[in-house]
Amino acid sequence: MKQKLTIAAAVLFAGALVALLFLPRDNQPGPDTRVVLEHNYRTYIAPSCFQEADPTNFLEESTLEHARELGYPPNAECTEKAFEGNNDSRFVSLMKELGVMEKEATDW
Repeated sequence: MKQKLTIAAAVLFAGALVALLFLPRDNQPGPDTRVVLEHNYRTYIAPSCFQEADPTNFLEESTLEHARELGYPPNAECTEKAFEGNNDSRFVSLMKELGVMEKEATDW
C-alpha cells in the first residue's frame, strides 16, 4: 500500500512539474538590460538598432532601468520591438537560451 502511494505521489509531482514547464508566463527584459542613451534626443537605443538610429555623439552606455528612471522613451520603433515582452513557457524560454529555437529579441 505504501509503495502505491509513493508511486502515485511521484507521478503527481512529475505531472505538476511538466505542467509548470509548459504554462505560459509573461517575460520582460530585465532592468539590467544594456541600452545606449542618446542624450541629445533624450531617448534610449537597443544595441541591435544602433546602426539605423542615426545617433549623435552625446551617448552613454547604460541599463534599461536607468533609461526609464530618466524618463527616456525608445528612440524608434526598432527599439520598442526589441524590448517587447513575450508570453513563452519556461520550456520554450529554455530552448531559446540553449539555441535550439531562435530568439525573437537578441538584446535581452
